[in-house]
Amino acid sequence: EKFSSNWRKAQREVAKLHQRIGNKRQDFINKVALDLSKKHAMIYREDLRIKNMTASAAGTVEEPGHNVAQKSGLNRAILDQAWGKFFQRLEWKCEQRGGQVIKVAPQYTSRICPICGYESKENRRSQASFKCMACGYRENADVVGARNIKVRGQRMSACGELGEVGRAQVNRRMETVHCAGQQQEPIEVISGVSH
Repeated sequence: EKFSSNWRKAQREVAKLHQRIGNKRQDFINKVALDLSKKHAMIYREDLRIKNMTASAAGTVEEPGHNVAQKSGLNRAILDQAWGKFFQRLEWKCEQRGGQVIKVAPQYTSRICPICGYESKENRRSQASFKCMACGYRENADVVGARNIKVRGQRMSACGELGEVGRAQVNRRMETVHCAGQQQEPIEVISGVSH
């Protein structure tokens, strides 16, 4: 019965259980962030917009949303993983140890072939598998995404684009980007005069 002594007792037990789960999650986040910051001086990650990803799909009375229950379940799962807290903790731990976390624009990272650079929606037909339609390269889609994030992050740090972290130009075909500090073509020397 609601508000009875047994109801209050059960409510306290549930609150204790949720507190324990929260403590375990916090402990896990701290341990993983510390471990990563100890092993890596430079970490590249997707610049995920968690707030946008977990926005409600309910819509309005005039235009109701689609798959609302499915979307709310996905939102709950994303928020339950505490990505935002993990990213904050990881950046803090890396900063303490002199490391750096670089946010990389996530667009097309799991649709670009890391071997030939071909980008197509058809490359990723399912959530888990990747097959390049141009060269036939096959791999897990998450592994392909991670490789592309690393390459894009390295390109950003090499070209000095870190001021606009997460807003780097998306290079769909993974073309070579020329920037300051990169070696250019040799200068032609004719009769002792450089041109």
